[in-house]
Amino acid sequence: AVGDSGVPCRDSLLLEAGFLAVLVAPLRLLKWGSTAWRAHDGITFWLVRWLLFRLMFASGVVKLTSRCPTWWGLTALTYHYETQCIPTPAAWFAHQLPVWFQKFSVVATYVIEIAIPLFFFAPIRRLRLFAFYSQVLLQVLIILTGNYNFFNMLTIVLAFSLLDEEHVGRWLGRSKRRHTSTWPPSLRSLLSTLLELSTYSFLLYWSIQYFSLEINWEKRLLDSKVAFTYHEFTTWLRAVTLPLVGLGFLSLSWEILSAMYRCACVRGCFWKLWATLQWAIFATATMGMFAISLVPFTYIDYESNGKLWPGIHQMFNAVERFQLVNSYGLFRRMTGVGGRPEVVLEGSYDKQTWTEIEFMYKPGNVSMAPPVVAPHQPRLDWQMWFAALAHHSSSPWFTSFVYRLLQGKKDVIRLVQVDESQYPFSARPPVYIRAQLYKYWFTGSAESSEGPVPWWRRQHAQEFFPTVSLGDPTLESLLGQHGLKVGPGAVAVPRSPPRGSPDSPSLTLQDKTLPKRSADAFLPRFLQSLRRLSHPFSGPAVLWSLYLVAATICLLRALGRRPRGGAPPTRHKGPRRGEPADRGGGEKNGQVRRKEAKEAEEKGEGRARGVADGHGDGLRGTKKKK
Repeated sequence: AVGDSGVPCRDSLLLEAGFLAVLVAPLRLLKWGSTAWRAHDGITFWLVRWLLFRLMFASGVVKLTSRCPTWWGLTALTYHYETQCIPTPAAWFAHQLPVWFQKFSVVATYVIEIAIPLFFFAPIRRLRLFAFYSQVLLQVLIILTGNYNFFNMLTIVLAFSLLDEEHVGRWLGRSKRRHTSTWPPSLRSLLSTLLELSTYSFLLYWSIQYFSLEINWEKRLLDSKVAFTYHEFTTWLRAVTLPLVGLGFLSLSWEILSAMYRCACVRGCFWKLWATLQWAIFATATMGMFAISLVPFTYIDYESNGKLWPGIHQMFNAVERFQLVNSYGLFRRMTGVGGRPEVVLEGSYDKQTWTEIEFMYKPGNVSMAPPVVAPHQPRLDWQMWFAALAHHSSSPWFTSFVYRLLQGKKDVIRLVQVDESQYPFSARPPVYIRAQLYKYWFTGSAESSEGPVPWWRRQHAQEFFPTVSLGDPTLESLLGQHGLKVGPGAVAVPRSPPRGSPDSPSLTLQDKTLPKRSADAFLPRFLQSLRRLSHPFSGPAVLWSLYLVAATICLLRALGRRPRGGAPPTRHKGPRRGEPADRGGGEKNGQVRRKEAKEAEEKGEGRARGVADGHGDGLRGTKKKK
């Protein structure tokens, strides 16, 4: 999915989430006097929840506004698993599920992406927890059946904004609240439970009513179909878009007022002033981010977008180039309905015998199982999927890619295969290269064949790229047509690649018009040394190694904080179970010690009174004698 700016949604989400991280976890100016908790944290953390809402709600809405027949017919998932960019082995098994279950899964997707995000701002805590686990369930299922790099993991991280400290503490075994049941329940608890049950009942009724869910007892399946029209949906969307903006504003206003009250409760005049200053700064920044986010959010209904205050549009236009806020819409239309289009590169030395060039991750050999590469992002394999959806002229980078393979550029070959032994032209570059377009389908579970059952079946569709070689007039014409001029003065320089191209500077040619960065600078040398170290390993292996190292460091730090030796000493240690209270001079519990101290004190007072009385009697006897 590509955003309105031409940047893939995964990169847009990473940019926006990265900027929000600056607000959520800023540098502490007075670290010596600050604590882990700050009064304004709820304000900035709310922006993460608002980003999650915009992402999920827009992703569900665009599936219906696109008028894609597969989404409206609830059959999208019967094509999705085999036509997505890079499927996983689990996608093959999910593709074998019955059609009625696939259609019900589409209904569940609509409910999770359109209806449940409204619970993000619910005042009832259990509704927010229900929304959290619903979103996590959807993202985990996507991770299991598709390689979408860091996107789904980042979405799960955003979903943590729906939790509170108490719930996370229960996960970690550090819950501070004692869960005691009282009877009869309080009025507030009773109303909260009734409202929660009413919400679940309405959600179930809404799902059954608008998707005609009905159990077919004869066929033992669940029938479903969309029970509303496109006009009815767009009318509903137009009616709720601006009220949703108002809901977000009310929720943010509550967070700001609550944070202001917490600032007023801070002890100390200086710290109260410091907390209020931070509150004012971050509340202003949050309101500004919320305001400019309304422009891309209302792209789902352009009539509502036009009703926004003109000043908000001016603010958005001023910062649009930084992509602080973006519009989202995942899986807007289902591609590959007639078969998954796939580009297959072939090389030859004599134009007679052709050898296929296998990629590391994208489908090619029908007997190769789909890989698991997340959270790695193999951008070249992804862009090959996009290139297959249209004519090769729509992907100018592909011509440069073929040119570099003909030249035998090592950096480009490593994008195809890290292990050079798997690249058929590692000894000598091919003389000729062409590309064919195939249609791929997952094999069925009932298909039989000699030997291992293949994962794919394919059929040749047409030629995708003509046969070319170095110095070929067709290749030079294509390079010149796309502005990738080849000649004595041409040089490969790092620059922003065309829209939809891989992020590799080796795939782009440009005239020697821009100054080239010195290869002796520190950053190029440092990056080259890192590339040399990682050359023998694949992208997923490098990433998971880094994650395991980070997890090990965190585990060692957690173990290092635990007290060494036995249990920490206590002030009053009681007798162990099964042992007598008096162990011959051993330590006694605090209650016994306090009782003995009280008795000793009373005895001391008695002795003092006795001495005083004896002394008084002696004086009286002396007077009598006198």
